[in-house]
Amino acid sequence: MDFKITDRVLRKLRDQHDVERDEVGECFLNRAGKFYSDNREDNRTNPPTYWFVAETDKGRVLKVVFVRYPDRYQIKSAFPPKDGSDVLYQKLEEGR
Repeated sequence: MDFKITDRVLRKLRDQHDVERDEVGECFLNRAGKFYSDNREDNRTNPPTYWFVAETDKGRVLKVVFVRYPDRYQIKSAFPPKDGSDVLYQKLEEGR
């Protein structure tokens, strides 16, 4: 499935997180685990927002946040997971 990034989000990825579009694609291709949704009350969206953690081809770890539509993944953000989500992702995957 294809993924889309608006120009506004692409600028945010580059300017705030130093993440390039190609790196997001690499994370989708390199992902070994599943997608998770954030069920915390303040973070719920309709449609749901999903996330995962994966490496780029160069080994850079990124958290990718997106909304899943029938024809695409709409990227909301991607950034190095300094919030501990990489550890949480690993625990969720080990518990599957």
